[in-house]
Amino acid sequence: MADTTKGTTLPTGFRGAEQGWPELRRIPHPPHRLPLLGDVIGVDRHTPLQDTVRYARQLGPIFRRRAFGREFVFTWGAELVADLADESRFAKHVGLGVANLRPVAGDGLFTAYNHEPNWQLAHDVLAPGFSREAMAGYHANMLAVAGRLTDHWDRELVAGRAVDVPGDMTKLTLETIARTGFGHDFGSFERDRPHPFVTAMIGTLTYAQRLNTVPFPLLLRRAARRNEADIAYLNRTVDDLVRARRTAGGDGDGGGDLLDRMLETAHPKTGERLTAENVRRQVITFLVAGHETTSGALSFALHYLARHPDVAARARAEVDQVWGGTALPGYEQVAKLRYVRRVLDETLRLWPTAPAYAREARQDTVLAGTHPMRRGAWTLVITPMLHRERAVWGADAEEFDPDRFEAKAVRSRPPHTFKPFGTGARACIGRQFALHEATLVLGLLLRRYELRPDPDYRLRVTERLTLMPEGLRLHLERRAGTTAGPAAPTVAAEAPSELRCPVHGTGD
Repeated sequence: MADTTKGTTLPTGFRGAEQGWPELRRIPHPPHRLPLLGDVIGVDRHTPLQDTVRYARQLGPIFRRRAFGREFVFTWGAELVADLADESRFAKHVGLGVANLRPVAGDGLFTAYNHEPNWQLAHDVLAPGFSREAMAGYHANMLAVAGRLTDHWDRELVAGRAVDVPGDMTKLTLETIARTGFGHDFGSFERDRPHPFVTAMIGTLTYAQRLNTVPFPLLLRRAARRNEADIAYLNRTVDDLVRARRTAGGDGDGGGDLLDRMLETAHPKTGERLTAENVRRQVITFLVAGHETTSGALSFALHYLARHPDVAARARAEVDQVWGGTALPGYEQVAKLRYVRRVLDETLRLWPTAPAYAREARQDTVLAGTHPMRRGAWTLVITPMLHRERAVWGADAEEFDPDRFEAKAVRSRPPHTFKPFGTGARACIGRQFALHEATLVLGLLLRRYELRPDPDYRLRVTERLTLMPEGLRLHLERRAGTTAGPAAPTVAAEAPSELRCPVHGTGD
């Protein structure tokens, strides 16, 4: 039995936070609450996450906000988040901006409700696509796309221009997931402007976030029409991509890239296959989620490396030592960049590019022994604040320090205090892919360039459900001893498949 809201089927027991928290009055809220409008004083609709972080600093590890008659509960305290990780009592909640993406992604892996069967079917079919053998097979394509980035940066350097870091990281990660997962090339580095797919994707993400900040969707009628056009473009692009693959034919056993697996592989136990509509939704999910968050992580990491030359020098020395004179680092060599990986982890601590995830109660329960929750009640975990809790990370939690992820320090921290990929069964399926790609790219760029920041730049963060540094440009200097030319071949070579997976998930 299910309740139906706005045409979307929700599990029985779904209710708003104000209904599902019997003692909501015990949870603090911002001062100066206005009748009807709620906690809207001083709120910028363009930066809702950063406003929420500001409230979190004032109100503590659990708090609530009201907006236009709807009450939301936010958590970030380590004890609360650890309890929410209990999969026997809590599950992923699809709400707020994520639910707003369902018109484009439907029951894709990221946006599916827990009760929808296609989530588990797609997860089981696609999980082998992120195995050790599959990951090793993607490595050569990652190198090839990185070579296109360094070719572009070499040209910018010769011309004396600063590089557009977020724009170029977006091109890099889109081409990487498109090429490795779906055998497609968007030609991003040959364009002066973003590919229309990127423009449409940013449009849908921005619209999904705006829906959370207006009292009535009718106020966004013009934006809604643009969003419909963006969704139609995304659908047409993916339909053409899938049609071309069906025409060409896969390898027949589902052992190729992600698209081959979607089209050719049956569930190992039930024999079910993904429907054509669900294939489209999964492809869109991977193209969007598979590049948007990774591009943000790389952009923030390059910002911190440019601002911390001591950290960059240490990371660069590791690359030189581990990779030596190897022109093209092998798959297994990426795993050996342990300090570079720490730089990436520390970046994701301060700015997790997917900055929140929601959890709902599977049954009536009490959160951390203090806060009663009825079945279906939910809360939004604010990971930038979880990752800044001083009791866990120290008095300097706001500072950038990759040594927080030295092995001994990691072992000394409680579990569930670092959650850049979500938690539990619904944590990001592609986290190993993203971490390998990002570590490889940082290594290649550090080996090739000295990064010089603009001294007048101050970090500003753009929010479109995901986070990205706004207007970040860096100046490049060629490192002594490096030569011009691509960092990788333009045609991917076959990579070994017997190598150990270099990264491990941090989401559960």
